[in-house]
Amino acid sequence: MHAPRPLRPSALLLLAVLALPLAAAAAGGGEFDVRAYGAVGDGRTPDTAAINRAIDAAAAAGGGTVVFPAGTYASYSVHLRSNLTLRLDAGATLLAAPPPPAGAPGGYDAPEPNPWDKYQDFGHSHWHNSLIWGENLENVAIVGPGRIFGRGLSRGQGRQDPLPGEPPPPRPTGAAAQPSPDAARAPGAGASGAAADPERPFGYPSPADTLPAGVGNKSIALKNCRNVTLRDFTIYHGGHFGILALATDNLTIDNLRIDTNRDGMDLDCCQDVRVANCTVNSPTDDGICLKSCFGLGYVRGCENVTITNCQVSGYEEGSLLDGTRKRTPRDRGGPTGRIKLGTEANGGFKNIAISNCVFDFCRGLALEEVDGGAMENISISNLTMRDIVNAPIFVRLGARGRGPDQPPIGAARRISIANVVAENVSPDHGILILGLPGHPIEDLRLSNILIEYQGGGTAAQAAREVPEGELEYPEPSRFGIIPAYGLFARHVRGLILDHVELRHVRDDARPALLLTDVADAEFTHLKVQAPAGGRALVLRQVQGLDLHDSPGLPETHRAGSTEHDEL
Repeated sequence: MHAPRPLRPSALLLLAVLALPLAAAAAGGGEFDVRAYGAVGDGRTPDTAAINRAIDAAAAAGGGTVVFPAGTYASYSVHLRSNLTLRLDAGATLLAAPPPPAGAPGGYDAPEPNPWDKYQDFGHSHWHNSLIWGENLENVAIVGPGRIFGRGLSRGQGRQDPLPGEPPPPRPTGAAAQPSPDAARAPGAGASGAAADPERPFGYPSPADTLPAGVGNKSIALKNCRNVTLRDFTIYHGGHFGILALATDNLTIDNLRIDTNRDGMDLDCCQDVRVANCTVNSPTDDGICLKSCFGLGYVRGCENVTITNCQVSGYEEGSLLDGTRKRTPRDRGGPTGRIKLGTEANGGFKNIAISNCVFDFCRGLALEEVDGGAMENISISNLTMRDIVNAPIFVRLGARGRGPDQPPIGAARRISIANVVAENVSPDHGILILGLPGHPIEDLRLSNILIEYQGGGTAAQAAREVPEGELEYPEPSRFGIIPAYGLFARHVRGLILDHVELRHVRDDARPALLLTDVADAEFTHLKVQAPAGGRALVLRQVQGLDLHDSPGLPETHRAGSTEHDEL
């Protein structure tokens, strides 16, 4: 009997390579190292196929952890699976690869068809054209401490958004140069105000923001998922969205650092959500944003959400992560970077709690219900704000109605905002509370609030009339400079101010408060500065006012209606 021939070195090497995935999974106890499936991690070689092979292997094994060891992994669309964890180890970066040239094949997955994309912009309407995406999944996690770098992603203007300091892409021409339909004034009107195509009542899909197949515009996109955890990683330059989650329930987002070129995180029609310990810098769009759009083709609310121990800011992109916190002045009302409910709000917002959050060099808190839903049972407490460039608190009930069959006007009620301290606040808007005629904001309580404004308002500004703007995009700047420096409330029923102090640094000729069409107002321990030779409070069509224990203001109890008065 002949002895078996020894294998040649080349054959031994081939067997070793073929055995690597099995050995990696077995040795790791359910861990699947992307390098074992062919990933190079040099930041240049596309690792998309290797990463997705590792994910498929984990899914075939019933679940597991796909591991990215230290290295830079250039990739296009990564496909999440159920019962899967992606782990970015220390020193690991998942890099969004640059899109292929226009007309060339490959790149990111194509945006999936969505018959409801006429009700919101392209970015909100598609999920597959992302660096990482998952749909109809359960038990999914992405964990750090590594980094996601959206280098090759678009923010909706051009195929790839430049990094800070790089030249902007060429301006589009032709149809793609049209302004965004967000500028539309009314349903049935396009961006120019002219009658729109009935199949595109709000101007969407719009050539201005539609991206072709092969171009990605989100770092992470989730749709119809449940039991999801995102924890301990960093997103830099994340594209149109660092995170876009639609109808994703039992979602935990914890200890993320996001420094990005548009939205930080948008949680849309999501329920049972916990956001904690996150730092989000987003100078050109919202930091942490809740929505309830019509992208599913039906109404679904954003409900049972807590946001706590977070910081939002509008520093120059990248300067949060490098520690310089550069405060670069910007056009269009200054940096954004805030916490917001809205604007997309077909399904409304219910049982929302926001606490222990810091706003720095950004816009203020915004609560916006303009698409027919109900915004109710909202509790907000312990906010500190500095260098706020518009209204520190903005509550808006509007009639934009971006949805099928012109949705009815919604509701905003049972809202409590407490323990807010703000300094160096823009003098333009004050606290801005705007309902609609016949549709008041109801049961709004502001308590233990101290806001110091820059001041400088003029008598001409004090005489200004504020347009209703019920069909406008809901942003404080759309209403112009407000004729009260501290608080302007219109169409409100059940307004309570308790231990509220409003003051300014420079002299201001405007009253502190102006109330119009307000019923059942109760003010206790209100402290404000009155203009020289003027009155602190201006009342127009106020039905019922109790004012007590407020220094410099008369004790007042009025059960009837006041057409016009000053206190």
